[in-house]
Amino acid sequence: PLPPSPSLRECSLFCPVAPCSSVRVEWAAEEWKKMGDSSVGEAPVGREPNGLEPGSTPPEAEEGGASPTTGGTHTSDNFENVKLTYSNTDRFGFFEERGGKQEDVDRRKLILKENMRIQKWTEMIYPDWDAYQRKHADKVKHRIRKGIPDCLRGLMWQVISGSRDLSSRNPGLYEQLAAHTDSPCDDEIHRDISRTFPKHIFFREKNGAGQTSLFNVLKAYSVYDQEVGYCQGMGFITGLLLLYMSEEDAFWLVVSLMKNYSMEGLFKPKLPLLNQYLYTFDHLLEHFLPRLHAHFKNEVINPSMYASQWFITVFAYNFPFALVLRIWDIFLNEGVKIVFRVGLALLKKSQDTLLAMNFEDSMGYLKSFPKHILRQDKPDELMKTALNIPLRTKKLEHLAMEWKERGEQEEGRKEGREGRGNEFCLHSR
Repeated sequence: PLPPSPSLRECSLFCPVAPCSSVRVEWAAEEWKKMGDSSVGEAPVGREPNGLEPGSTPPEAEEGGASPTTGGTHTSDNFENVKLTYSNTDRFGFFEERGGKQEDVDRRKLILKENMRIQKWTEMIYPDWDAYQRKHADKVKHRIRKGIPDCLRGLMWQVISGSRDLSSRNPGLYEQLAAHTDSPCDDEIHRDISRTFPKHIFFREKNGAGQTSLFNVLKAYSVYDQEVGYCQGMGFITGLLLLYMSEEDAFWLVVSLMKNYSMEGLFKPKLPLLNQYLYTFDHLLEHFLPRLHAHFKNEVINPSMYASQWFITVFAYNFPFALVLRIWDIFLNEGVKIVFRVGLALLKKSQDTLLAMNFEDSMGYLKSFPKHILRQDKPDELMKTALNIPLRTKKLEHLAMEWKERGEQEEGRKEGREGRGNEFCLHSR
């Protein structure tokens, strides 16, 4: 069952700030305690323990006034830490330089817009989401494409992906897996932990709450699915999920991604699904952007050089977070087609620039698209371009079958060569 419906007032407390998992709430309270407050309770979801939005400055910070939670007094040194934390993170918790007055105006507009959308979504979800989805499938698809409200995102990702069902059918299993002390992937996971969202406030502290939660989930999955174990790229997927849900919920969503969305094929030995996707993307590029495809061919640029991370992390690696969230909303509802579409949209918007570039410049560009293409916190334009690309599921299925047949033919040729080699050896004897 879904949890009780949040009121509009409750949602307005924490939107559009990314909602905290229970771990992040505890972590935020601990951080506040370190700054001098000894009696902080649990913060409202999506707000810090003092009730302020990230990016705002506590009113007492200027003169070291009364504590907002206890009435005590903080020193100016303590508030310097608070000001640093609040003034240098965006609404998702990533450190950045704030844009000043204009950004504050944009934030207010965004909050008003988000609250209106929350009201529509709560009416859609409650009292019976399944019935509403069956009756209004097109409307649900349209609203998901416009973006799930942030305060409902973690819940809806679990519902859409089916991970809530997996969790309810396997009570206590995550705790057993996380308690294992003999995971063969521990060293690899530890090595990569600090590379996962290093600019996010939740994951920045070595062995802090964020890194610990990330390690626990990745270790648990490596024990659960020993064929896949752990691979680079899984950390960014898991880290993204932990910003919206608890460890256990994140674990089951990872399981759902691997099994229900076939993402395990991206991480298995020889990367079978990744190779299929790259083959498909190359043919789609030739179909939709033939001039750019021909230019890339002349420069010896193939999708494996720039698009692998797009598929492995579903753009969670090194793309603006607002864009990543919109992609993930659609990906969980519609599948991998959106990854192809966004990839093609990025190249379509960049085509004129890339056509004038050589190999070295092109690779630099493809690894870090400029801000005017990504539009940072305003992904609507890119998503509109992506969704307008007339990519049909049948086309993807046809290319997948073509790749499979090609692999079978190659395997047959390989066996033939091995057979001829064995025959030669027998005659030589």
